[in-house]
Amino acid sequence: MSIDHTGQSRRERVGTRQETASRLLASAARKSYDPLVEVDWDAPIPPDLYGMTPEWSSLYGTDLWESMTEEQRITLTKHEAASIAGTGIWFEMILMQMLLRDVYSHDPATAHFQFALTEIADECRHSTMFARSATRFGIPSYQPQPWIRQSARLFKATATGSLAYGGTLFAEEILDMMQRDFMRDERVQPITRTVSRIHVTEEARHIKFAREEATRRVANASAFTRARIRLALGVTAYFVVTSLVNPKVYEAAGLDPKQARAAAASNRHYHDMIRQGCAKTIEFLDGIGLIGGPSTVLLRRAHII
Repeated sequence: MSIDHTGQSRRERVGTRQETASRLLASAARKSYDPLVEVDWDAPIPPDLYGMTPEWSSLYGTDLWESMTEEQRITLTKHEAASIAGTGIWFEMILMQMLLRDVYSHDPATAHFQFALTEIADECRHSTMFARSATRFGIPSYQPQPWIRQSARLFKATATGSLAYGGTLFAEEILDMMQRDFMRDERVQPITRTVSRIHVTEEARHIKFAREEATRRVANASAFTRARIRLALGVTAYFVVTSLVNPKVYEAAGLDPKQARAAAASNRHYHDMIRQGCAKTIEFLDGIGLIGGPSTVLLRRAHII
């Protein structure tokens, strides 16, 4: 168990399951949004605004980025935002199935069961919102590679406990970090900003829920179980992060796909942004003993650490 500078263990700061769920249910009652109402889907699309904060683009800071026209940069960021949203939808669908399996045998009268259903309802709205935002920009649906989606069927059908909740954090927290920038950036499309604000507000509850559940579930795990979870988390994180930008976005912006992929692969600025986006997740998981061993090879390859 990890000890911080105050001398308190992370486990000691975790509330009871029902207390935490009750607080999160109260938060959901105060701050939940219907994107079909909150987002002005009929608003015009300003031609001079980015699809997302340009500093989060996989090509930002490269020579290729400098050679692009402003129109190409705007187009690229719209398509990259849609690709990120597509990855978000993919993992939210996995999360919803894991949550349903996790609470299947729980007492429906408990706050924990009811918040799990509340989170599933949130994720349904988020996935619809992400899909609609891409459609509004006239962009096709981007998803992870078919073989990745098929391989993930095993994960979503079997992942439980700290593996399920820890894996969720890699998807939720990097999106949270990105979208905190998107929603404040006046250079970004109004639809992207509103979608990001809704997601950040509601996702804060999901992150709290996942962190506490991951901590509870791993508290008494054996050394072998921790090692197995660390490896599976490394694989999960690798595919989540490397699936954020679909290679087809480059062609949509009028770029040579091979040249653009090479530029992105060697882009230190983008790698630094990914590390910053995953830093809170890595710190948390390391604190509960779920970072280390062979999984660090994959985490480094994905520029997560």
